[in-house]
Amino acid sequence: MRHIFFFLLLTLSLNAQDDLPFYDEVKQIQEQVNSTWNSTKSTIVFTGSSSVRLWKDLQERFPDKQILNTGFGGSQSSDLELYLDELILNYNPEQVFIYEGDNDISNKKRPRAIKGTIHDIIEELLRKKPQMEIVLISAKPSIARWHLKRKYMRLNKRLHKLASEIKNVRYADVWSAMTNKRKLKTHLFISDGLHMNHQGYELWYNVLKDYVN
Repeated sequence: MRHIFFFLLLTLSLNAQDDLPFYDEVKQIQEQVNSTWNSTKSTIVFTGSSSVRLWKDLQERFPDKQILNTGFGGSQSSDLELYLDELILNYNPEQVFIYEGDNDISNKKRPRAIKGTIHDIIEELLRKKPQMEIVLISAKPSIARWHLKRKYMRLNKRLHKLASEIKNVRYADVWSAMTNKRKLKTHLFISDGLHMNHQGYELWYNVLKDYVN
């Protein structure tokens, strides 16, 4: 009887895991990253939604660093919160760059609520690894979501303020670099109007390189 009880608990646990959003994708990311990660070297993690996931030459941009890309497309800040161990903490990084909030706004979440989730993420990361440095990448503008620009700008103000209030947390502003006198630099995007082309990632690199330890 006891064996049957534990079997049922295990089955329920596995089913619950399978029901988590992005569960299969996160497992695939782990397998891919684990095949290249050198645990003896200091590590920097970039994670978040598709703007990070699609940055294919991220490691090549920083050849003297060990960079892990654990971005997962379509994710929101609440999704990242579910997988802090799998996507960040298991790799014991000295620094982590987080890009979340873009899809949250598109899914009609309020900037205040998004800030609250990201604050919880920061607290959990620093609780488990107090010396980690966290860089919050601002939400980016895009052609596809330009109609939501005011909400994005409010979110970025909240993220900037959040970073200023917590030790070891910094804010990297890609929004300003992707706009010119409040107009969007439309040449930075691929045909879907949401994701960036090589020029877009070149711009991101120029903003973020000064934050990489």
